Amino acid sequence: MKEQENTNEQESMKELKGAKELIEYIAKAIVNAPDAVVVTEETNDRGTTLKLQVADEDKGRVIGKQGRVAEAMRTLLWVTAAKQGTRATLKIL
Repeated sequence: MKEQENTNEQESMKELKGAKELIEYIAKAIVNAPDAVVVTEETNDRGTTLKLQVADEDKGRVIGKQGRVAEAMRTLLWVTAAKQGTRATLKIL
């Protein structure tokens, strides 16, 4: 039983890694300084938190008008995590 739980956790982390790459891809596509995009991942008992860092002049592009771009990225992340039975959030720094 314990092996199955470990396997499920590994599969969950693998899928969230794909989500991390997706968030990074989207951010790099919309900013002026794609080399400044950094996505870090923190996991705790509540789930996974992805932290997105971009250059100061690109924060507005990542957030979007009325936060629509940021909300779309959060929705994609949420759906990906929900499929794996875990929780994930996105913080834009």
